[in-house]
Amino acid sequence: MTDLLTQLINTVEAHPFWAYATVFLAALLEAVPVLGSFVPGSSLIIAISAFVAAGELTLAGVLASAVLGAVAGDGTAFLIGHRSQRAILAMWPLSSYPTVVARSEEFFQTRGALAVFFARFVPPVRAFVPVTAGALGMLPQRFFAMNIPAVGLWACAHVLPGALAGTLWKQYGKEIEHIAVPVLAALVALAAIIWILRCRRTLSAE
Repeated sequence: MTDLLTQLINTVEAHPFWAYATVFLAALLEAVPVLGSFVPGSSLIIAISAFVAAGELTLAGVLASAVLGAVAGDGTAFLIGHRSQRAILAMWPLSSYPTVVARSEEFFQTRGALAVFFARFVPPVRAFVPVTAGALGMLPQRFFAMNIPAVGLWACAHVLPGALAGTLWKQYGKEIEHIAVPVLAALVALAAIIWILRCRRTLSAE
């Protein structure tokens, strides 16, 4: 386990740009309608954030990459929906997931502008609400006024725990490796199970 971590740290140290780019893309792809329901972007962001403690990445850089990626993804989906209006909701691939689209529309209509804020924390609705908000005619300034603060909190909720975990491992990894390795394996397995169930729930909703 220690050797694997060392190799990962060396890789990130040699190519920090790709680590930031991966965080950016993970956050962006999670915001893509349909695709975002299947991309394990959150897990990737948390994992990469752990390398902040090793000194290869900066906390500000990882946070900025996550925020920019999420805003770009949400904003693009919203603007596409805003331009196409309701017609986009009947187009492929959204047309293949009418139940999730209906849930997103109900989520938006019952909560109004706050739906944009709360949806950032509710998968798989997170990947559908921005385009739905645009399709239902929400004003861009109102959308971004809700979306950007939500993205900021969402990024902190993913990056800071990862950075903290990396710091604890750096300080106490040698002493707790016999405990940490099975715990880490269990957490990875749990994350994989949650991701699989999330994908199956999205598919079974149809």
